[in-house]
Order: sequence, then structure tokens, then C-alpha cells
Amino acid sequence: MLFTRLIVLLLVGLVASGCDRQKADAPQAPAADAANAAAADTAAADAASGKGVDRSHKGEAAPATLFKTPDGADTSIARLGGKPLLVNLWASWCAPCVKELPTLEALEAARKGKLAVIAVSQDMGPQSSVDAFLASKKLGRFAAYHDPDMALTSALGVQVMPTSILYDAAGKEVWRYTGDMDWMGAEAAALLADVG
Repeated sequence: MLFTRLIVLLLVGLVASGCDRQKADAPQAPAADAANAAAADTAAADAASGKGVDRSHKGEAAPATLFKTPDGADTSIARLGGKPLLVNLWASWCAPCVKELPTLEALEAARKGKLAVIAVSQDMGPQSSVDAFLASKKLGRFAAYHDPDMALTSALGVQVMPTSILYDAAGKEVWRYTGDMDWMGAEAAALLADVG
């Protein structure tokens, strides 16, 4: 009984301490200010989630970690070098990953010859399950690279998917982007200008 009273008193105290005096009502902000506030809230949420560009690994060489090509052969980021390369780490169970794959495919087609784009599945299932998933979404083979051991995520220190990493023609990291993006949008175009 004493314990119950103590709990009730603590809860009442917490509720009371959460209330404070409100400032006098301020006039409603104009629509432009409201839009700026909404954009700031979105930017703050992105920053809190870790979403966005990270240049802290700039200049680091691509890891020699092996993963599978769509045909099942071993490859590495270095073996795919010679021109700028965007490597996307994704998984079929990751909704933001799946959301951005069509825009990555469009980017691959639009920048063919200037920028290589690959998406490496981090699904632990067999290659056939990755192929079936991509076929069900009508996505091309650019996304059929496969790393069932998630060795790339470990080698690159990736904690969140999707993560996309841009390498220059020499195989050095330019930046990495955590979170989904419209790869045909203005933000992506500005980021990709880093490699021409």
C-alpha cells in the first residue's frame, strides 16, 4: 500500500513538473516562415537519424572485400574501377532501399559511360532469391550484385541501409550518403557533380 502511494505521488510530481507557464500567444507565422520551419524540422529529423552526406572518409581506398556479380563470380569495388562508381548497399527487407532502387536504375541509364552504378544486396539468402525479388519489382541487373555475408557493410563500417558510396575513377571514396534519395533529383545531381 505504501509502495502504491509512493508511485502515485511520483507520477503526480512528474506530471506537474512537465507543465510550465506558457509564453504569451505569439501571432501566427506567415506561410513562408511555416514552410521554413517545416524544412528545418525535416533537416533536424534527417540529422538525428543519420541521414545525409558524410565526407569524413574522403580519400580512403575502396576495400578489397569480395562480393558476387549478378553471374555469381567474385568481384570487388577495385575490380570495377576505372571510372567513377556509385555503390549502393541495400536489402529486400529495407523499405527505403526498395523505394530508391528505381531511381538508381534511372541514374545508371542516364549516366551510362560516365558513372557506373551498382547496388549490392546485403540479403543473406541465395542469389536466386535476390534475382526473384528484383524480377518481381521489374528492376535490372545493376542491383543483382550480392554480398550474403554482409562483408561490405562490415568493411565499410556501414550501420544503416541504404547507404550509397561514391568512388572516383582511382577507387578513392568521395562521399557516402546514408538514407534513401531520389537519385534523379537536384540533391543527387549536386552531389554527383563532385565527379563530373
